[in-house]
Amino acid sequence: MTAEKKIIAIDAMGGDKGPNAVLGGMNQFLYQNGEDKVFFRLFGQTKKLNPLLAKYPRVARNCEVIDSPNVIKGTDKVRDVIRHAQDTSMYMAIKDVREGNSAAVVSAGNTGILMSLSKLALKTVDGISRPAITTMLPSGGGDSRVVVLDLGANVQCDERDLFDFSILGSVYAEVIGHMSSPKVGVLNIGSEETKGNEVLQKLNKVLTEHRDELPYEYIGFVEGNDIGGGNVQVVVTDGFTGNIVLKTVEGTAKLIKRVLVDNLKKSVLAIIGAFFLVHVFKRLKNKIDPRSYAGATFLGLKGFAVKTHGNSDALAFANSIKYAADLTRANLNDVIAARAAAASKIRDEIVNQE
Repeated sequence: MTAEKKIIAIDAMGGDKGPNAVLGGMNQFLYQNGEDKVFFRLFGQTKKLNPLLAKYPRVARNCEVIDSPNVIKGTDKVRDVIRHAQDTSMYMAIKDVREGNSAAVVSAGNTGILMSLSKLALKTVDGISRPAITTMLPSGGGDSRVVVLDLGANVQCDERDLFDFSILGSVYAEVIGHMSSPKVGVLNIGSEETKGNEVLQKLNKVLTEHRDELPYEYIGFVEGNDIGGGNVQVVVTDGFTGNIVLKTVEGTAKLIKRVLVDNLKKSVLAIIGAFFLVHVFKRLKNKIDPRSYAGATFLGLKGFAVKTHGNSDALAFANSIKYAADLTRANLNDVIAARAAAASKIRDEIVNQE
């Protein structure tokens, strides 16, 4: 194995489709990106993995299997398993990152437990109170994307948490999304300054007063329809609202696909027209397909933990691996720590007004 290869830990037992989708995704990633980029440390039950590896020689050549006898189920509760997770595929993969053997972990397992175990094992970056589930969703025209956080890690958030999310999101947009001077907005039920609850009002007041000192361009409150409008690059919200946003975007994408397919079937002329627009439909599919943004990271931790959908297929898992590889190549956490330190006075003001 060359020194240039990134090592990624894989929880092979997580997700609704289990090892079949995981190994299929690993194989697809290696086929699309080459075998010289990433080496995998695969955590799972060897009696189930070894027969599958025989079907994927490309994966077998580029992974080491570490036996983990137990599995965390999607229906498990955090309080019931967190003290007894040491020999599970999920925890062993996270621990591998903490110990420096792997640069990132990818799992399609239980989100709440993955979040709790990652936070306990990896800890947060200095100056950040809580990690946030973060990804980029389709927005505007072309290949434009918008960073949205939190997508479900923190159901209830105070002003300090949301301020930290604005730091995390702006750095992510710059470093990973290559968006210079990103515009940051706080999600609300209206764009007027008088709208929203007490938490949002307090946060907006401080951010507005310190607008010139912030490491990003603060544009105030934004609404749900702004997320896909292309005029904001980072949208900050609590995990309860953010998770609803994510599921709504995914559901809308599937609805658009169903409507297009249903209408094309009803008309010969539509089918003929679709033949000439095949490239347009392909670009639309790539833009809105949830599998293209299947990976989300727990941003703000000292190590990278990538969560992919529980129902991820091979394509979605392959995209999540690519996402994890991209994260490991970026100097993300050092930038986050520096930005958090530079904004500490503003953060203290927020804390003091609570």
